[in-house]
Amino acid sequence: MTLIARTRARAVETLTLDSPHNRNALSAALVGELADALTDAGKDPGVRAIVLTHTGNTFSAGADLKDPPPPEALVALLRQIVELPRPVVARVTGHVRAGGLGLLAACDIAAASTDATFAFTEVRIGVAPAVISLPLLPRTDPRALARYYLTGERFEAPEAVATGLLTTCDSDVDTALDPILDGLRRSAPDALAETKRLLTARVLEAFDRDADALTALSARLFSSPQAREGMTAFLERRDPAWVV
Repeated sequence: MTLIARTRARAVETLTLDSPHNRNALSAALVGELADALTDAGKDPGVRAIVLTHTGNTFSAGADLKDPPPPEALVALLRQIVELPRPVVARVTGHVRAGGLGLLAACDIAAASTDATFAFTEVRIGVAPAVISLPLLPRTDPRALARYYLTGERFEAPEAVATGLLTTCDSDVDTALDPILDGLRRSAPDALAETKRLLTARVLEAFDRDADALTALSARLFSSPQAREGMTAFLERRDPAWVV
């Protein structure tokens, strides 16, 4: 079963997360297939930009708790998006949770419909948004991020724009994206690649400095007793034992 659909129109390659049975959760298989699709698009001289979008009402529910990717694989995927010589644009028309927010932060531009919602739910299942912090911390407002990291609260698209998680939002996301994609199509490919390199330098510094430590932290937390209780409670649709 193909988990990533590929289409192209006027030099823009669209990669669609197509795993609706688990709300496009980041399984080992989906992460691997998305990495392969990005590699192909990045090497293709006919691709000017890449749009990353989704089927169903959820962009991504975060890590697949039944088939999670190794932390190293998620780090590699996020870094691949940041380093790709083509601009990557997220197109969101649904909900984004946990690890899915790392995908948004890794993209160069992110647009969403105004009915999209967002939440860092890691703390509610006993883990932390460790690996996804690599692109998130350099690109978002630290005060807002502290609130949503620590509480797991849901927030809306306008707040996501204000914090820097999104570039823009609109009742019709394609209306917001039309001038962006038009601008990318009008831009010289080599100039786009070099301009992206300028913009991502600080993000890549975070990967170089912190990737190993955050990968180790993620692996330790996911194997902890609190995480086992949190994941079990989530799958059983009940509150974990620590809720007061």
